[in-house]
Amino acid sequence: MAKTPEQWLEETEPQKKQAIFKLFLGYAPGVGKTFNMLSEGIRRHSRGEDVVIGVVETHGRRGIAELAAKLEAVPRSKIDYKGTTFEEMDVDAILARKPRVALVDELAHTNIDGSKHAKRYQDVLDLLDAGIDVLSTMNVQHIESMTPAVLNITGIQVRETLPDWVMQKVNEIVLADLTPEALQTRMRRGDIYPLERAERALGHFFRPGNLIALRELALQQVARAVDRSLESYLEKEGLGSNLALRERIGVCVSSSPAAQYLIARAARMAQRIDGELHVIYVDIGTDEDPEDRRSLERNIHFGENLGGKVIRTRGKSVAEEVAKIVRDKHLTQVVFGRSAQKGWRKYLYLSAVHRFLRDAPPVDVHIVTQEMK
Repeated sequence: MAKTPEQWLEETEPQKKQAIFKLFLGYAPGVGKTFNMLSEGIRRHSRGEDVVIGVVETHGRRGIAELAAKLEAVPRSKIDYKGTTFEEMDVDAILARKPRVALVDELAHTNIDGSKHAKRYQDVLDLLDAGIDVLSTMNVQHIESMTPAVLNITGIQVRETLPDWVMQKVNEIVLADLTPEALQTRMRRGDIYPLERAERALGHFFRPGNLIALRELALQQVARAVDRSLESYLEKEGLGSNLALRERIGVCVSSSPAAQYLIARAARMAQRIDGELHVIYVDIGTDEDPEDRRSLERNIHFGENLGGKVIRTRGKSVAEEVAKIVRDKHLTQVVFGRSAQKGWRKYLYLSAVHRFLRDAPPVDVHIVTQEMK
């Protein structure tokens, strides 16, 4: 059957290119994320690509400002909030401009009230949906599952976070890396913060132990991204094993705020082995207090942001209900939290674990101390 002119035109028409999301990931301010993002943007512009700056934060750094001046910047929107005017990235103006590439600094940024979206990553998703490539930057401590570990390492509670599922949408991750020693040298020269702030920063967040641990977290995140890329390639080429059973990890949570540390540990375990995460709550009637209910909902929401599938059930025994879930959902690993229990409470806790092991099918069990140092 002869093809119509419209069918010939449809076949010869170039397919719409999927937008690429590229993230320059670091472990601390000053490692070179924004510099690397701008440098790539300038290279792509020199090759003839239509590149614009959606938002770049110079923080007073002359070198960054000089690089940014080499590219077109879409004017930011001005928003009045409580008598003060703020500037935010104008996502609608970028969409109307229709560039090939947009540079968007500080992906985890929280937009001021009155913006189109609450978070900058939501603006980025709009750009990607419109077929615009995005180059962006972020430090590893802003990934939501990392926040409990970062609190343990630095003593700092990170407020601006990004749900882990957003990281699954990133096509390419580039590690912007410096040794902690080189980063401290940059700090002492005043390249990151003004000199009057540098010494205080070196004695707090920029301590060697903090930087080494945060750098390790960033390296692990990039290594996992590389593993996922390799697995995707092997699957696409038919070189991977189709017989492998995907691990399914269940984490048992309560209304305790410490449960978020437990969830984050389980989420990192699942990420490392590309497993499924299930967040399990068994209601045995002990969380009737309104504050406990609010804390529980925060924990559940935290688990969902980390990509977990929430399972709620009601029963008289946590051990029996979790054993049923392990059987029904074919979980391969279960994570329980353990507080520093003593006396009869410790006996009850151990008895519950023993009952679970008695009732559950074969499954790996991890006992994790919930109390954060």
